[in-house]
This record gives sequence, structure tokens and C-alpha cells, in this order.
Amino acid sequence: MLTIELIGKIGKKEVSKKFLNNMTKTKIALIQMKMSSEPKKNISHAINKIRLANKKGAKIICLPELFSSYYFCQTENHSNFNLAEKIPGPTTKLFSSLAKELKIILMISLFEKRTAGIYHNTSVLINEKGKIIGKYRKMHIPDDPQYYEKFYFTPGDLGFKSFKTSQGNVGTLICWDQWFPEAARLTALQGAHIIFYPTAIGWHPKEKKKFGKSQLESWTSIQRSHAIANGVYVAAVNRVGVEKQGSKKLEFWGNSIIFDPNGNILKKANTKESIIVCEIDFKKVEITRRHWPFFRDRRIDSYKKILKNPIDG
Repeated sequence: MLTIELIGKIGKKEVSKKFLNNMTKTKIALIQMKMSSEPKKNISHAINKIRLANKKGAKIICLPELFSSYYFCQTENHSNFNLAEKIPGPTTKLFSSLAKELKIILMISLFEKRTAGIYHNTSVLINEKGKIIGKYRKMHIPDDPQYYEKFYFTPGDLGFKSFKTSQGNVGTLICWDQWFPEAARLTALQGAHIIFYPTAIGWHPKEKKKFGKSQLESWTSIQRSHAIANGVYVAAVNRVGVEKQGSKKLEFWGNSIIFDPNGNILKKANTKESIIVCEIDFKKVEITRRHWPFFRDRRIDSYKKILKNPIDG
């Protein structure tokens, strides 16, 4: 039982109600960044952005996918494996100290070296005490032109996860995962009330004129659908800028975005560097699920075939 002593003329009941209401609310921030070819510069830039987000009141701050480097998966180059590091390692140590100093929760995306020859695309959750409280390894690994991730990353083996924090239940998926409704559903079923998607996605310059608008709208729509179908907040953070590797280049489209459990856009960035800060109220998850009881009406007894591949056409 929560007991709050009288404060001046304010009664216990009034203080209790105000305190409990505040417990359901928090502020999150997405750091939309432009990367350079120098990891130290990117890390320093990220730290500066995190400090700015903290000054705006953010309690949970998320960085883009693989924020410490260029998106190296544009090419297949064995030397890029030198960018990987252990977790815990030097980068997590640095950001753990920052989280403890600022008393914030950080979500950072790293190229993880698990052991010789085994590497993962990994999201790390650090709490306000500077401790790593969660790790998620990207499950769905793409292999498209200039997104040659299968060359670098072993598919995740930790499953879909939700982590309890002082600010609420947090889930994380990574980029290509955001196209799979199963991933969002399983993360929500684990208890997540907000799902973060650290992302690195953009246009092939030659395709932008013809397909760019449609591609961006599809990306936005699929994430809105996850918010609605699962009654959760969804927050996707992307990088920006044109990145060249040899004769290859991608234009990362930014447009980092936050949806509420009804699929409404709460905050959205453009194609420039930005910090978007948004207050969220986890009471909305309960309210939304009461009115749209999709979880109640699931027919889990009839979904066995979802574990199978499609039948022959």
C-alpha cells in the first residue's frame, strides 16, 4: 500500500492521485543523426545529442541502427568486421557512464562480435544506473542491393523481448524486423508497451524519383499498423544523409516517427538531423486495448499454420 504523508495543506488522496498519474508518463527522444566515416566522431556527436535530449526532459533515448559508423553493409568487405566489438565493451562502457551521469535510459545499436566468425546486429538497453539490463539481436537479416547484411550478421538467437524499466516496459526490434507483424506481436506479447526500432533505411538514388514516395509511405504505414494491431507505442529512429562507399551510395531518408497505440502520429522528423522529444502516457495502452480488444479476440488455437511456409502455388 502506497502511503504519502501530508504535504502542507495537500491531502494524501490528492498527492497519491497526482503521483500515480505521473508514474504512467515519461518522455522519450529519438536522435536522428547524420553519420561520418569516423566512429569516434559519431560517438561524440551522439553523446552531444543525448545531452541535448536530456535537457529537454527525455528519460528514454534511442539512437539509430549502427550509429557509430557509416552503414557499411552497402558492400561486402571483410575489413568491416574490424568495426565489431564485444558487449560489454568500450562503447557500452562509455554509454553506461553517460546513462548513470544523466540518470536516463539509453538504447544503442552496435555491431556485436560474439566470438571469432560470429557477429550480430544488436540493440543494448542501459538503465539509469548505468547497467546493461537487456540485449536484443536482430532476427530478420536482409540481403538486398546495398543492404548486404547476411554477409555480416548471424540471425539473432535471443528471441523477442520486453524489458522492465523504471519508465515502463520497453521492447526493441531493429530495422528489417519492422516489416514483420509477427515480430511486433511477439514483442508486445512479452509485455512491451512501447517498441523502438533503431533503423538505417533509405533510397537508392536512381530509384527515388519513381519509387521514393511509395517506399517512404509503405515504411510509415507498416509501423502504424504495428501500433494499432498491438495497442502499443511505436518509435522508429533513422539516420539521414547521403553515404558513399566506392561507387555505391544511399540516401537515408530520416523521417523518424512516434505513434500512439491508436496509430496517431505524435511526432515526426523530416530529412535533416533532429531530436524529437515526446511525452507518452502508458495508460493509453490499457485504454486502447479495452476499446480495441484484439488480444482478447485472438484465436491462438487456430494459428498453427503460421509456423509453416506458404503452400505451393
